[in-house]
Amino acid sequence: MTIDRRGVLRAAAAGILGIPAASRATAHRKTTVYVAGDSTAATYATADVPRAGWGQALPVFLRREIAVVNAALSGASSKSFVDLGRLDLILAAIRPGDTLLVSFGHNDEKSEDPARYTEPWSTFQDHLRLHLDGARAAGAHPILVTPVERRRFTAAGVPYLSHGEYPDAMRALAEETRTPLIDLTALSFALWGELGPEATKGYFLWLDAGVSPNYPTGVADNTHFQAHGAIEVARLVVSAGCAIPGRDVRALRDPAIPDTVLSWPATRPAES
Repeated sequence: MTIDRRGVLRAAAAGILGIPAASRATAHRKTTVYVAGDSTAATYATADVPRAGWGQALPVFLRREIAVVNAALSGASSKSFVDLGRLDLILAAIRPGDTLLVSFGHNDEKSEDPARYTEPWSTFQDHLRLHLDGARAAGAHPILVTPVERRRFTAAGVPYLSHGEYPDAMRALAEETRTPLIDLTALSFALWGELGPEATKGYFLWLDAGVSPNYPTGVADNTHFQAHGAIEVARLVVSAGCAIPGRDVRALRDPAIPDTVLSWPATRPAES
């Protein structure tokens, strides 16, 4: 008996990445968008509601014939995502014609943590290249996505940037490698500045005590999103991502996408 080792590896990777069994058999007939990223993009569970990541909301703005596999992992940097074998899982499952969105930076900045820290103009770019080269070797199409901006305002209500040189390093790499780039840093920074300090609380995970049973004492998180914010950041990504397949123009033009379009699985797929 001949064993299809590639097929076995692909099936195992698909299971770990959370691709539903019903869709694995038809995966060759569906173009898939994969997401490699961190907690700002990750898919969250029912115990986390209303926390959500922009990768979780991507399907809202894509046509139904496009599948999304959100492999974004909370706490991941470009380095740790590779070291933990998460990129290998994607490359085992990804197929020619698929797309890989690559978005890191938040945790690459943590110089106190050698397992995650990268330097913007050397090791950060080196680890991003592994994602780009791996996708291209598989016949897939990589797209770099600069890190979404945090909610940062001065006392005067003026927004300020928080990612240092990491977005510039990614922009330079995109130009060098001729990789499509979605400048989510610039897009989100402009949106937060337009909204201002108070309105942005409705996008980020800011909840008063008693509003959510999952956060009984309230929460004030300036990095992660609640459902509305995840949806609007996903809108920014897909609107700017001309190379993303199957963009749903009607949804992108709808200014009133309700939070209820999102669903939360029983467990975090990237961590289970």
